[in-house]
Amino acid sequence: MISKKSILPLILLFVFAEILPSLAQNYDESKVRSFILPDVLKSSNDQKVRTVKEWETIRRPEILSLFEEYVYGKMPSGYDKIEYRITRLDSSAMEGKAILKEVEIKVTQRSESVKINVVMFVPQKTIGPVPVFLLINNRSTRNTLASRDTISGFWPAEQVIESGYAMAAFHYSDAAPDNVQTYKNGVLRIYPELAAADNGMKAIGSWAWAASRVMDYFQIDRDLAANKISVVGHSRGGKAALWAAAQDKRFAMCFSNCSGNTGAAISRRNFGETVARINITFPHWFNNNYKKYNDNVNALPVDQHMLISLIAPRPVYTTNASEDLWADPTGSYLSLKKAAPVFALYGETSTLPQTAPALDTPLLQPPLGYHNRTGQHDLTFYDWKQFVRFANVYYGN
Repeated sequence: MISKKSILPLILLFVFAEILPSLAQNYDESKVRSFILPDVLKSSNDQKVRTVKEWETIRRPEILSLFEEYVYGKMPSGYDKIEYRITRLDSSAMEGKAILKEVEIKVTQRSESVKINVVMFVPQKTIGPVPVFLLINNRSTRNTLASRDTISGFWPAEQVIESGYAMAAFHYSDAAPDNVQTYKNGVLRIYPELAAADNGMKAIGSWAWAASRVMDYFQIDRDLAANKISVVGHSRGGKAALWAAAQDKRFAMCFSNCSGNTGAAISRRNFGETVARINITFPHWFNNNYKKYNDNVNALPVDQHMLISLIAPRPVYTTNASEDLWADPTGSYLSLKKAAPVFALYGETSTLPQTAPALDTPLLQPPLGYHNRTGQHDLTFYDWKQFVRFANVYYGN
């Protein structure tokens, strides 16, 4: 008789044999399979898009709808009420160099509400409203950001304040805990119909939605230049930042750091993290429909160059790190290159070279910027320095 103990390894072996082909990772460029990207400037009925009007009225809405249906999920169409409350105000933060504001944003829908807490530093010595970097924070706690007891490259507020920019962040767990069991205990709690739908948003969509609610507040804060708000994210936050900027045209720029698969990197490349791997490891990030393409990514009606194109003509800056092959630096750069024709429709000509630049050689000319930094998967002082430089070029500072 075969015991239960002897059967269990056989069951596990069968399960792994079924899923491992989807999870196998490739870091050899010679093994990248051939693929054909969807034409970003050709509509579903094969109409070639040649003007900004055709892009805005035909192709852009079509692509946005495809990403909603098959990848990130549909967002809420509105809410019943939004309220803002300043919970902390310190006019002498950073030894008098900045004003610290902590703001509670309460969104109510059908008598249920969710609260998003924002930490913000605004430089003191400025004339008029200042531009802002808004970070979708997937690491530090709110108290750590505000206290400045620990200064790290992930959120170097002092460095950015010295450059004349305001620095703001909200923790993504306010919108959706990054947990497959509890991710609905946030935004999706007040929109249960989206949580139940196969094409409804999950965690990534919730984080992007929350960024737009912070933007709602920025529109009424007179210390801030509402038309100069950049959304920033690292890794999974970088995926959400791109989606937020694609959805919400009020964001002036997008900075996506080491965002990899279903962020800046081309999904069809067989390199680093794959669609199958990300859906199996993080089933709560993207909508249910996306999982249908785990083993058939070439059938996806979209790819990530199309996501970047949705942000045009607003500038986009993406990054990679030399030791972070998981995020596919080559595929990330390829997305920028393939999105460039859409920016060109607006007269925003990309100056990106044909191939990616050498390590630590940032390309800082809008509308499309990029660098591949020496080091690991992280958000660092070096990255922020390039973000500020890129923004300075765009704003003419």
